[in-house]
Order: sequence, then structure tokens, then C-alpha cells
Amino acid sequence: MLVVVLVGSLVVINLIFTLGVIKRLREHTELLRGSFDPVAIEAGTEIGEFVSVTVDGERIAHESFTEETTVAFFAPDCRPCQEKLPKLAAYGKSIPGGRDRVLAVVVASADLAADFVALLRPVAHVVVEEPAGPMAAAFGIRAFPALLSVAPNHSGRLVVKAGTVDMDRPATVSA
Repeated sequence: MLVVVLVGSLVVINLIFTLGVIKRLREHTELLRGSFDPVAIEAGTEIGEFVSVTVDGERIAHESFTEETTVAFFAPDCRPCQEKLPKLAAYGKSIPGGRDRVLAVVVASADLAADFVALLRPVAHVVVEEPAGPMAAAFGIRAFPALLSVAPNHSGRLVVKAGTVDMDRPATVSA
């Protein structure tokens, strides 16, 4: 009988400690969730004015976007960027409208961006710019990689339609 009481007491004490740990983990999760800023401006936000030139010499500006477009920002020294790069290349091949609906911005000097440009050029319009360049500033980029869906709104202003792009799903573009 004493053994049963002892085991029962240990189970109750273990349960109390487990509930305490769960409560503490929830508190920490909330603290962490609140500490992360979005990597770019949020969905529904208007994108600032910018003018840039692609590696092919094409002018890209705010008014260049007439349809929904996937915009990706990468930095060559970013490990998650290196991991997502092949996914964006595959995604770009599958998107309706092809490379006209994908814009990749590589934030680095031209020599450091060369490998990224080589992989992305067949599937996207590619811009290479220095950190804090006009496109990164207009899109409010705070971290890499940043993958956004943008489109003109009802009044023709360019806005972020979605703050993330799931490249593991087949590419579709809504009308």
C-alpha cells in the first residue's frame, strides 16, 4: 500500500512540473512570436516608388507591374537564400506567364551575384543592387530571402498581395 501511495505522489508531482513547463513554453513562444519583424512590408501595403535596371538592360519601375508578379529578394551570403534559389528557379519555370511574372532582386555586388544571376536569368527578370538599393528600400526588405506576390490594386497602385510565396505548391496566378 505504501508503494502505491509513493508512486501516486510521484505521478502527481511529475504532472505539476510538466504543466509548469508547458506554461513556461507557451510564454516563451508568445515572446518570440512578438519579437520577429516581417521580412518586408506586409500584405495590402503600397510599395514605394523605385526605378531600377535589370541585368538585361530593361528598365523596371513601379508602373512596370501590370499583373500579379512574384518578387524575390536574395543575398548570396545567406544560407536560406542558397537553399531557396533552386526552388525559385523551378517555380519560375512553372508560373503562368513565365519570366514576365517573376522578378528576382539579388542584393550584392555584381561579382558576388553572378551565380545567382546565371540560375535565375532564364526564369526571371533579374536586378542586381547594392544593399539599401532602391528596390529593397521600396519593398521595405529587412531580411533575406523575401518572397512576395505583388499586383496593382483597384486604383492602379502597386501593393503587396501576399507576404509569402509557397514555392512547394504549383504556381498559379489569380485573376
